[in-house]
Amino acid sequence: MRIVITEFMSLDGVVQAPGGPEEDTDGGFAHGGWSHPFFDPEVMGGAFDDALSGAEALLFGRRTWTSMARAWPERAGDPFADRMNAIPKYVVSRTLGDDELTWNNTTRIPGDEAVARVRELRAAEGGDLLVMGSPTLARTLLSEDLADELRLMIEPVLLGGGKRLFPDDGGLRTLTLVSTAVSATGVHVCTYRPVAESR
Repeated sequence: MRIVITEFMSLDGVVQAPGGPEEDTDGGFAHGGWSHPFFDPEVMGGAFDDALSGAEALLFGRRTWTSMARAWPERAGDPFADRMNAIPKYVVSRTLGDDELTWNNTTRIPGDEAVARVRELRAAEGGDLLVMGSPTLARTLLSEDLADELRLMIEPVLLGGGKRLFPDDGGLRTLTLVSTAVSATGVHVCTYRPVAESR
């Protein structure tokens, strides 16, 4: 399986809480929901449809999974929502109990087993394993060279601080730009793939 990471990102590299004010307030982050004014159904919506259509499963960190698990089940009847609800899902968590996995088709990966279990999934036959949001998990996957593709929606806004996607470990990682599109709202939707042996 290919691991594909999809992120909303500000121009200054912040990926924290694009969806809503209460999504992630760690560090006093006060700009939750910053992505909404820039959403474009044609280009950005099309990019999400494309990513989900190639996915065989979704992979989340706990916070993002919890947020999605609250939102998507009640949207049944929309084709995108129906796909989100039906597709197999994995959530990496040290704290969620199996009785809390209320979102259909969810399997928990214990936090201390995350890297090993993701390596096993990546080695298995199948389509894409799609990561949406989940910046802490995504950063770990990047630092472990487990990401096969990055789909970044780079939005024309500066947030001045917050959680970022990329590892801060001094590693050199060269990427190839595979495709790019620009939305009417000024968002650059860029797809990158790692170049082998870039460390």
